[in-house]
Amino acid sequence: MSKPKEFWDKSADNYDRTEERFEHIHQTSRECAKRHLKESDVVLDYGCGTGTTACELASHVREIQGIDIAGRMIELSKEKAAANGIGNVSFAQADIFDEGYSKGSFDVILAFNMLHTVPDPQRVVRRAHELLKPEGSFISVTPCLRDKMSLIVSAQIQLVRLLCRLGIIPVPIRRLQNSDLDELVSGGDFQAAETQKIFSGASSYFIAAKKNAN
Repeated sequence: MSKPKEFWDKSADNYDRTEERFEHIHQTSRECAKRHLKESDVVLDYGCGTGTTACELASHVREIQGIDIAGRMIELSKEKAAANGIGNVSFAQADIFDEGYSKGSFDVILAFNMLHTVPDPQRVVRRAHELLKPEGSFISVTPCLRDKMSLIVSAQIQLVRLLCRLGIIPVPIRRLQNSDLDELVSGGDFQAAETQKIFSGASSYFIAAKKNAN
């Protein structure tokens, strides 16, 4: 098992609890995303975590496939969907770069709260572009760790950065700004349709972008 997978597996059981303080950001992001979804959409939720976003958005689309590298996250996602009687979501331990995903397979790809933790966000956005149908949408929300945050969150981020440098947290934690994310999306051949800054103790940036026609 890779170190990032092991880390996220160990984090899974407490993940929802640790994210409660940012619920305003999460809920606002999901409400924004709903404006860019259609009942006919087939959606990929990349880095789905414990499945909260996929389960909430499921009633607005035809189908959602949630993927995460952590097997325990997927177990919890399946339990959450079953407990809520949601039948049009599926979850699998997988990565967006897995060869089983074909070009032009999805109407929408979600990347919520994860672009700041992947080894190569540019590669992720390019892969999303490849997997989307023509006129498909890439929807993301990303913590902006170089922007406004409360003193408590700032102290926590400093601790996380130290743990990353020591190798205790084996994932990259990027300190991004809104402009970095704008450039990331436009550089991946997308045109932003909606952006929104969201703050609740920390700053996050929501982007809904359309795949450019070639």
